[in-house]
Amino acid sequence: MDPIRKIFDNHDAFPMSFAYKNTKSSLSELPDHFHDWYEIVYVHRGLGTFFIDHSFYEMKQGDLFLIPGNTIHRATPDKDFPVTSTAIYFSPNIVQLPTLGENFSYLRNFEQAAALRNYKLEMRLPQSQHLELLLDAIENEFKHPTIGQRQSVLLHLLQLLVKIQREITTDIKSPKVDTLVGPIWIREIILYIDQHFCEDIGLQTLSKKASVTPAHFSRVFKQYIGMNISTYLITKRIIRARQLLQESDASIRTIADQCGFESLPHFHAMFKRVLSVTPAAARKSFSSF
Repeated sequence: MDPIRKIFDNHDAFPMSFAYKNTKSSLSELPDHFHDWYEIVYVHRGLGTFFIDHSFYEMKQGDLFLIPGNTIHRATPDKDFPVTSTAIYFSPNIVQLPTLGENFSYLRNFEQAAALRNYKLEMRLPQSQHLELLLDAIENEFKHPTIGQRQSVLLHLLQLLVKIQREITTDIKSPKVDTLVGPIWIREIILYIDQHFCEDIGLQTLSKKASVTPAHFSRVFKQYIGMNISTYLITKRIIRARQLLQESDASIRTIADQCGFESLPHFHAMFKRVLSVTPAAARKSFSSF
């Protein structure tokens, strides 16, 4: 099974996508996926479970999720009261604007979420009401396009990002992981994988560590994560390899070794399969920005 990777065009003149008040039933649960763009998810109503990076979160009205690019995530709506949510996807390039002499970044809230491994924010009523007004304004621009539509949408997005930094992320350091989601062993094994995914681990090793049969492990893992274990491990390794290609000068062979691939051809094949580009082409694209 291949990971479901949403494809966005970073060369689009307006690299942003907006999905307003979508409702998904449990029979059409949102697929596991990751993508280059940053994502904001706001829950208007309903219930569900959100797996992000290595943690499970409950979804309820007023919750806000900040998901940096290339982060595995999967939302599963409640079967009786499915989530209705709005999602904003955008390329980080669209908000790389002059700092005007301030120590400020529109992406700082995402960077903080990634550093703290905490992607959920719970808002108070006045905050959620203001945020919903901004989302309504963006939807209105898309429904009734006129001159300066994209500029107006971008301004609303920037205003939203500033508001999150000013009023909402002040308590982001408090833990928001919901420990009641899923059996204890699946939560523990996800944390273990997060620390050891570049090592020689697989179904037999992990099921033994979890003290369950391989068949039961596979069934429950797929139920909560949406991928089988081999696909999940490969995806985690490729995301890590992509990060190293962007942030280090290490050779592709060295990075392949560091990420747990036994051969360079296998690394190339898996990288191309997951990201639809070769490692060399990916590294070249980073230098072009």
